[in-house]
Amino acid sequence: VQLQASGGGLVQAGGSLRLSCKVSGGILSINFMGWYRQAPGKQREFVAHFTNVGSINYANSVKGRFTISRDNAKNMVYLQMNSLKPEDTAVYYCNAWLKDDSTAPSRQYWGQGTLVTVSS
Repeated sequence: VQLQASGGGLVQAGGSLRLSCKVSGGILSINFMGWYRQAPGKQREFVAHFTNVGSINYANSVKGRFTISRDNAKNMVYLQMNSLKPEDTAVYYCNAWLKDDSTAPSRQYWGQGTLVTVSS
């Protein structure tokens, strides 16, 4: 199983970026899928995800600015980021809890991360 994230870059404050993540491999089912981020010198933190019942959760810091979406047929998840702020600068990681083995419980997978830099 691989998670491949893309779409990061440099943007001015107030701008927008769209991140994409593709999950590939022998996937049986996906439970949770979403995004985390890690700013320089800080711990990795939750950004947004789809839950196992299809609901969506956002971190308070991104509510109203970020929108998560997905394409189940393509095993893709997206993060539309609007009204970006310098404090959104971080490496963004795609994350998924999925089942790839019928004899084992779901496991957590991480993508390689994509850097988002927001200049003031």
